[in-house]
Formats: sequence, C-alpha cells, structure tokens
Amino acid sequence: MDVNQFHRIAKALADPRRFDILTAISSADELCCGKIVEQFSVSQATISHHLKELVNAGLAQSRRDGQYCYYKLSPEILSDYIAQLEQLILVSSQLQK
Repeated sequence: MDVNQFHRIAKALADPRRFDILTAISSADELCCGKIVEQFSVSQATISHHLKELVNAGLAQSRRDGQYCYYKLSPEILSDYIAQLEQLILVSSQLQK
C-alpha cells in the first residue's frame, strides 16, 4: 500500500458517517445504494459523496447493474491498512526500548 492510499483511507475512516456507511456495507455481501440511503437520515447525494470517497480510498468496490449501483467491502485493503498501522506500533515500541 502506498502512502497516498494510506492517507486516503485514514481520511475516509476519520469521518464518522463514512465509518458507519462502511460498517453497513460490511454487513452484507453487497448493498444497493438505495438500501444504504434508507439507513441514514441524510440525502442520497450526501451518501453518494461518502460512497465515492470510500471507493476512492479502496475500502469499498462498486458495481453498476442498470440504474442501480451496488457496493461491497474490500476486506483485503482494510487488512493491508491494519497491517500498516500494526507496523507503526511495532516500530514505535522498538524505538521506546
């Protein structure tokens, strides 16, 4: 994972609404945008913006089927991000010794 993607993921996850949307997406194999919108009290445009940021960060994947767009979690990217964070913890703990 390059440093730019790491920063995009950190920025995406820092927004509580995006984190909640990612949590909703992770609860199913795939989730239609309309189903995601139903779970939150904000406009469809706002949800679309957050979904775009999650996809740009690599945390979610999108698939279009006609007029519908479906989203699913990208667990491998999330795992890579967690591994990078764990590496930072490891380096930090070694420096403190």
